[in-house]
Amino acid sequence: MEINSINAAAFTKMFLAGAANLEAKKEWINELNVFPVPDGDTGTNMSMTILSAAKEVEALSNPDLKSLAKAISSGSLRGARGNSGVILSQLFRGFSKVIAQYDVITVPVMARAMEKASETAYKAVMKPKEGTILTVARGAAQKGMELAETTTDLLAFAEAVLKEAERALKKTPDMLPVLKQAGVVDSGGQGLVEVLRGGLYALQGRKITFTAASSEHTAKDNVQPSSYIDAQANQEIHFAYCTQFLIMLDKPFHEKKEREFKSYLEEIGDSIVVVADDEIVKVHVHTNDPGLAMQKGLTYGSLTTIIIENMKLERDEKISAMKEKEMQGGASRKEEESVPDEEPKEMGFVAVSIGEGLNEIFRGLGADCIIEGGQTMNPSTEDVLLAVSKVNAKTVFILPNNKNIILAANQAASLCEDKDVIVIPTKTIPQGITALVNYIPDQSPKENADHMNTEISLVKTGQLTYAVRDTEIDDKQIHQGDYMGVGDKSILAVGTDKKAVMMEMIEEMMDEESALVSIYFGEEATQKEAATFADLITAKYPEVEVEVNEGGQPIYYYIISVE
Repeated sequence: MEINSINAAAFTKMFLAGAANLEAKKEWINELNVFPVPDGDTGTNMSMTILSAAKEVEALSNPDLKSLAKAISSGSLRGARGNSGVILSQLFRGFSKVIAQYDVITVPVMARAMEKASETAYKAVMKPKEGTILTVARGAAQKGMELAETTTDLLAFAEAVLKEAERALKKTPDMLPVLKQAGVVDSGGQGLVEVLRGGLYALQGRKITFTAASSEHTAKDNVQPSSYIDAQANQEIHFAYCTQFLIMLDKPFHEKKEREFKSYLEEIGDSIVVVADDEIVKVHVHTNDPGLAMQKGLTYGSLTTIIIENMKLERDEKISAMKEKEMQGGASRKEEESVPDEEPKEMGFVAVSIGEGLNEIFRGLGADCIIEGGQTMNPSTEDVLLAVSKVNAKTVFILPNNKNIILAANQAASLCEDKDVIVIPTKTIPQGITALVNYIPDQSPKENADHMNTEISLVKTGQLTYAVRDTEIDDKQIHQGDYMGVGDKSILAVGTDKKAVMMEMIEEMMDEESALVSIYFGEEATQKEAATFADLITAKYPEVEVEVNEGGQPIYYYIISVE
């Protein structure tokens, strides 16, 4: 059987089949976890991202490719969760841009769409890393472009592309030593392969049932281990003027020009967002000379919707009074939507947290809105946007408090149009607490961002949990059920004795400058046990102050910070 073209109805079946296959395999994908901690969810994040798009696709009635592409792109963008989910949404975004231009999909169209998908995803990550989902996407895209020269049969094309994606996936351990050591392939790459496999099944005529509602329920109720994908997408702010404008293109804005433009903006500023469509380029940059950015933009077309804000002058004479009121009501603050007719304050905070004790700590320190989530459930881009909308402030700081949420937070920041949103790249709960402690109401957003970024870099975090499978990491033999002390960059201690592992982890974190140890005990620990650990730390390090707090967090018996 040869298939030379498919319409929107056929591609809808392929997309939903890809979503169904990924959802069915999510638990297995979750278990492809580099670190054997019980908190990973790559499969769940990717599944919930594609399910968000699938719900919009299912709501369409007799769509054409343009409306189908919009549903896939917007649905996945707002539903993106975790690094893997954000990257998957960018793959869909790039793919959708191409198919939206056609009435039917042929081999050349499919090949160009896959190539655009890979390019878009690579651009979305500040420091792309090979051996990940990006590698698999690019391998599949390159194979697609080769096949476009030799065949017009979409079925043969799809079969060959899937084989190439599987081959690229098998090579990921050779590109990332941590995967090779753990004996697994990249989980995000595996997720992409399952999406492609589901699409091929539909093209072959196999029946795959899909129900968005039931699938979403399963995704939320089955949280499993994930990969340790390192992706940082935020930098410190050092420039005064928040500059935004649109370029109405009068000439093609090819990849080379986009790279040149971004490189130029990096020379004069930071907090850069450049989103290019066929006719318009949206630009956001913090710089000390907005004129330079706009002059460069004029070389590509005409400018419109120009907004320049001096962040150093974004102060209001009511800020002191409003902050005092905020402090007085902090202990009992509820997460309510802001009253529309109230004057917005200058700055507010959104924090990601889980565990009633930790939530109360963040509220008491001034967080306006708490997003329930973290390792066991990464909030989506839409979740973050909703939280930002509830904060009645001109500038909203987002504290992700988890490295796997930073990309979604940044994506939300780029989509928010009515407020200045600044992501402080906190990777742990203690970093988020430190950021709030060091917030100074009388300083500008830029000054606060700079100060908070500096302070969070000085915090060391350790987390005591248990292993969910046997593996070897950092030259440590780990067995299922072992206690593990996980540090910022590696596993610090492993063993069967909780007290010994806890103290070894803390010893690895301490140095001559350490002055404060904060203990946050989780829902599976007790205040009495935590107090015992505090006494042991005080006995061994008498010059160090030790404090104990109820965190109530799941998964981790203890979260420890050393400052």
